[in-house]
Amino acid sequence: MHSALLFALAVGLTPSGTVIEAVSVPGARDSAPTVLLIGGLDGDRASAALVEREVRRFESLPRRRRRFHLLAVPLANPEKARLVFPPEGTAYRDNPESHYLWRWTGAYAPDLVLIAGPDAGLAAALSGHAVAGIGSIPERPFAPLGKLAGPIPESDARREIRRRLARTPRQVAEQLAGYYGHDLAEAVYIPAVALIGRLRLGETADVERIAAPYLDGSRDSLAKATSSHLAGHLLFAELAERTGNPEYTALARKAADLAFTPSGEMREAMPLHNEMSDAVFMGCPILARTGRLTGDARYYEMALRTFRFMRGLCLRPDGLYRHSPLTDAAWGRGNAFPALGLALALGALPPSHPAFAEMRDAFQRHAAALARYQDEDGMWREVIDRPGAWPEFSATAMIATAMLRGVRAGWLDEFAYQPRIDAAWRAVSTRTAPDGRLLDVCESTGKQKTEGDYLRRAAILDRDPRGGAMALLFATEMAGLP
Repeated sequence: MHSALLFALAVGLTPSGTVIEAVSVPGARDSAPTVLLIGGLDGDRASAALVEREVRRFESLPRRRRRFHLLAVPLANPEKARLVFPPEGTAYRDNPESHYLWRWTGAYAPDLVLIAGPDAGLAAALSGHAVAGIGSIPERPFAPLGKLAGPIPESDARREIRRRLARTPRQVAEQLAGYYGHDLAEAVYIPAVALIGRLRLGETADVERIAAPYLDGSRDSLAKATSSHLAGHLLFAELAERTGNPEYTALARKAADLAFTPSGEMREAMPLHNEMSDAVFMGCPILARTGRLTGDARYYEMALRTFRFMRGLCLRPDGLYRHSPLTDAAWGRGNAFPALGLALALGALPPSHPAFAEMRDAFQRHAAALARYQDEDGMWREVIDRPGAWPEFSATAMIATAMLRGVRAGWLDEFAYQPRIDAAWRAVSTRTAPDGRLLDVCESTGKQKTEGDYLRRAAILDRDPRGGAMALLFATEMAGLP
């Protein structure tokens, strides 16, 4: 069934790990409408075979005669699960096939859906609801593609996707800044990254107002400290460089100094790492930024020491990171944290310092490993190397931000990586609503014991502080804001 003009896609995974497959056949023009043909919603192989025959017929047409793009899911429910639309429960933990089909369809936003065989309630749900929070999509019972007469109007979902993609990165950043980065109840990385995004938009006065309790001592920035608090101090490093206020430098140094014993000796690694790859982001950038702020090279050396320690625990032979030594699973954000952490640290390290070359080389190798697994839509998945795993929003924003920094600094080849960054931006923009709602952000995740545990983490379809912060960082990076 596959040919040079027909592209294989992965919709999702059944609970037993079967990939729900789709194919794409391009139409004559980029601006042509898109038709989605679905079969096998009840697991019936006969309707799947019908869809496959239609795809072959359509593909055999000269491209100039294809008046629409075709997406097809021949066997949408290979294990005959009970489907419910709109889906119920937590994606992708409950009713996974329903959630995968619903959200994948919303993200691709066809103009028309044709259903072969029983529809499991999908037909009414498509036209009566905003699919995946994006927009409604008309549907019709199956008819041979060659008999689709008349124009195919643009669906509400496609119209919304077009509006989202028309926004500039700065416009996306400004929309996100309306919902994220307005508090700092604790000096942890999620609100801190969003506040850094607002700083880039020129909102320094309000960010300083929010940070003020940590300067006057009414809040302790390291009360009940976790690794997340260490990265949260990147906000104070950012404010120190922007304002020249030494009190912000003192706060950044307060976190970085946890890497040293009371007598000033370097510890084995930045503490609070919990053996998780997250620690490359949580520890290395604040050490490097503090070194740049103070001129003290010990912080650079400690950044390298921490990276070496975490690399020894979590780097796999294939260049991806396991999240922790508990399992080899290459969790999406568990790779995004090292990618972005190294990019941020490298930006603060002097190129002449011995730590720079080693960390740059590690960053380049990791970027090359990640590049192999970017999916056909520009996303990185919840488990990076697991075909059919759900496309994860925050990891995609973080990895693409890291790659963009690498391209602009000259650490990564622009020809090889800029198309990947652009594809990731389209995917993130598509999944970012003007009101700050996001599609498929993985919930907060500690150590998990199996790959399946990562695949079953909740995929948020709503406003989410973590996803919003990382999307805001990506948007300001794409906009070229300082």
